[in-house]
Amino acid sequence: MAGMLSMFGRKVLITVVVTLLATVITLVLKSLGADSVLVFILSAIALAGLASLVGDGTDQLGHRLGHGATGVLQSALGNLPELFIAIFALQAGLVGVVQSALVGSILANSLLVLGLAFLTGGLKHGVQKFGSTQTRMISTLLVLSVASLAIPTLATAPGGPDAGHAEDFSIICAVVLLVVFGASVPFSLEGGPGASAEVEPAESLWPLPVAIGLLVVAGTAAAFVSDWFVEALRPSMSSLGLSEGFVGMVIVAIAGNAVENVVGVQMAMRNKPDLAISLILNSSLQVALALTPALVIISQFIGGAHLTLVFPPLLIVSLGLAAILGAFIVYDGESTWLEGAALIGLYVIIAASVWWGPRI
Repeated sequence: MAGMLSMFGRKVLITVVVTLLATVITLVLKSLGADSVLVFILSAIALAGLASLVGDGTDQLGHRLGHGATGVLQSALGNLPELFIAIFALQAGLVGVVQSALVGSILANSLLVLGLAFLTGGLKHGVQKFGSTQTRMISTLLVLSVASLAIPTLATAPGGPDAGHAEDFSIICAVVLLVVFGASVPFSLEGGPGASAEVEPAESLWPLPVAIGLLVVAGTAAAFVSDWFVEALRPSMSSLGLSEGFVGMVIVAIAGNAVENVVGVQMAMRNKPDLAISLILNSSLQVALALTPALVIISQFIGGAHLTLVFPPLLIVSLGLAAILGAFIVYDGESTWLEGAALIGLYVIIAASVWWGPRI
């Protein structure tokens, strides 16, 4: 026990115990059909604990693998909840919820989480500088993702050249996006200028298998706990009369991104803007270029509704505005708290725009 305490620290061990208890109790209550509000609260505690553990493991890997590789790995694990939630929702025929949740996931990372990271990091440390090459490339690819939604939507509209072929055209676009994403991974692994790993005293580093194992276990557990969280949340939201668009774009998106939400802000507050931005923007990039097109293809085989890249115009415009504002802010390679406030402001406006939509 003393050896574990010296390696992990008291904070990490307490977090592990609290997270494990909250996860087990949530599972038991869910199996017994307990009140959904109680399940929601306990699953939220478990998610927060898992996010903290992923943050600790990511911080350890950041000193060995570099920020680019760490961002790709952590973002992949952090996006597991969206994958599970989307598959279950498509099998239930909830295409609208999946579409708004996917767009909401990109917006939550690119606007809300990045804004919180800039805001908290800027208030604590002043102007923060980061490598701009990688962030510019990610911004460019996010613009491509907006085009991949806008073009199918316009081309398959009534009177368009591809009207009636939404699924076929979406599959073509999905394959192209997956190829582009595969080509972007080596660049993300390089991390760009300014994203080299920091040197940490040897005695403060965990063994590499322990750090990777913690990330894998915590990321996988977060996928299941997020599903319980959303499942318990929906009945509560129905009684409050929230719209389907708001639940998908805001509630489900934030719940599915709980891991990287906490970790990205945590890294910015530790004055590690390169790692924070790599984690946050890589998550958006993976949703836009990997998760969304992958779900288009997967939906053809799992039964239930088929997902296409034909999205409501409001979602496409929102993505476009987020991509443009984000590109302007990260272009100079530095961030301030005011730029963070601007990103958060746009997110609040977009979230408010779906408040009065169709109720669930």
